[in-house]
Amino acid sequence: MSLPPLPPTTTLRLSREGAVAHVTLARPDVRNAFNDVVIQELTQTFEALGQDTSLRAVVLAAEGKAFCAGADLNWMKAMAGYSWEDNHADASRLAQMLWTLYNCPVPVIAQVQGDVYAGGVGLVSVCDIVVAVDTAGFCLSEAKLGLLPATIAPYVVRAMGEQASRRYFVTAERFSAAEAHRLGLVHALATAETLEETVQGLCNAVVANGPMAVRACKRLVQDVAHAPLTQALRDDTARRIADIRASAEGRDGVQSFLNKSRPAWLG
Repeated sequence: MSLPPLPPTTTLRLSREGAVAHVTLARPDVRNAFNDVVIQELTQTFEALGQDTSLRAVVLAAEGKAFCAGADLNWMKAMAGYSWEDNHADASRLAQMLWTLYNCPVPVIAQVQGDVYAGGVGLVSVCDIVVAVDTAGFCLSEAKLGLLPATIAPYVVRAMGEQASRRYFVTAERFSAAEAHRLGLVHALATAETLEETVQGLCNAVVANGPMAVRACKRLVQDVAHAPLTQALRDDTARRIADIRASAEGRDGVQSFLNKSRPAWLG
């Protein structure tokens, strides 16, 4: 099954298996580092994927030994002469790319096969589920260059917590996949041999669920995670469950459960 029309890409490899799209960073010669083209293509690709109502999940993967090494060195050399205005515009494009992935209506599953540095940690942090090979290393290395992980910070702090971010932002230490898992940045560890199988199992779990329910669940977490426990929030959550209970998918799912039959979304 092919993807619906998507913008042409030179830095990404795109494919689809059933209701699951695969977006693969395809610059292994530079450790899948970001440049302006990668940022633009990721933004455009995920904007298009977000409009595909038949899509149930997206797997974000990478070719080569590293998942993503942060900023491309040649791109950094070009930025060395940027004005403040140029730097701000460039950072805004990165911020928009991260937001587009984070805001994708369907779950995004990161398949991390190698090291993750700097902006790459931000890329992992905007994904809903992260599976990493147990030999991967992580590093928020910006401070080593006299910089700071500003545009990725909102997502990284949410993903690994304030206390861990305090440490790794200021020390720029490398930490292991096991430590990333302990902190909650990574949900599951796998060996190189079982990485794809583990990700496939998670895709199968997502696809087995009600399509609209999954999208609503993703939005629910984003909306309530940092919201105060007010009457307005209680009213909002009551409205959401009433909406989905009364929907065709919700009615079908409950009746299928009670009747021990298959819901329509499973065919």
